[in-house]
Amino acid sequence: MSNNNEIQARNALQKMKPYSPGKSITEVQRELGLTNVIKLASNENPLGPSPKALKAIQASLLELHRYPDAQTTDLKQTIASKIGIAPEQLVVTNGADELITLVSEAFLDPGDEVIVPDPSFSEYEFGATLMGAVTIQVPLQEGYLYNADAILAAVTSRTKMLYLCSPNNPTGTYLTKSDLQQILNQLPSHVLVVLDAAYSHYASAEDYTDGLEFVKAGYPVLVLQTFSKIYGLAGIRVGFGAAPKEVIQSILQVKEPFNVNALAQAASIAAAGDDEHVRRSQELVVGERQRFYEAFRRLGLEYTESMSNFVLVKLGSDAFACYEKLMAKGVIVRYGRIWGLPEHVRITIGTPEENDRLITVLQEVIASS
Repeated sequence: MSNNNEIQARNALQKMKPYSPGKSITEVQRELGLTNVIKLASNENPLGPSPKALKAIQASLLELHRYPDAQTTDLKQTIASKIGIAPEQLVVTNGADELITLVSEAFLDPGDEVIVPDPSFSEYEFGATLMGAVTIQVPLQEGYLYNADAILAAVTSRTKMLYLCSPNNPTGTYLTKSDLQQILNQLPSHVLVVLDAAYSHYASAEDYTDGLEFVKAGYPVLVLQTFSKIYGLAGIRVGFGAAPKEVIQSILQVKEPFNVNALAQAASIAAAGDDEHVRRSQELVVGERQRFYEAFRRLGLEYTESMSNFVLVKLGSDAFACYEKLMAKGVIVRYGRIWGLPEHVRITIGTPEENDRLITVLQEVIASS
């Protein structure tokens, strides 16, 4: 047998930029020999998972020899009742990340164009590149605000999909309801709008919309949401999409069976009804976000006001050095180079105790720089 390997991967892989997650607590402990490490890098819920979800998982353990419901029937019914939409307009996935891939597989052909805001979540480009589509980046305007006119100006006859992340990751800024209405009214009918509303539960601005009202009105909009953030279930990966039935049917054609495991389904059903956990999570973020702003002003740092559970902070040319110094002191934040923001870090809002430590350590790092 010849040792020459002539197996060729798809050409698209040469352009792929695999997602680079932030460092985990155990990874930092192992690499730096630390014991007391806090993670404020991945926009996780500092209150942990919904208590009702934990009970549901425990009650489901004895059924692990059974395959999960491939149709996620009960979970779809729960979500449908919660948001006021028909179950046939829903698809449940292994996190919103899988949904982004499925949307790409269902709708994109080589050469199609996909418009994405810049900076924003990198998985949009990943899904487009996977299918041989071309990503068209539209920069956010000053203050990382959306510009509806600039987005519409980027549309061509080859545009197939438009991603809008609101609140946007990593900036925390959002798309107003009026801007979304303008975009939907002026887009060609062949363009699918994907509104990533993963952080919608944290948004409190009066002119914010999570997009569901436009789905209910029949617009060609796919709204992405997740159980990873406000419900604290990031470790079991559940997301869902809401869209017109025709869009959902196309996505279901490429979805693998049993993509959402049984424990995740049970936990999500329970978490969806845990309004107290949602309320506590929202109140924590709103209060601690203000404390972040006050601390950053005291430290003379520029920051972007956020409608989410994280804040984008500008540290300047020493940002990477500050990021590493913070990590050396046991505080993990997210460095901004992945979004083309080498002078920034994104800091997740943690518990009051974690935030106290972040502020203290950040002050020490700045003083030593």
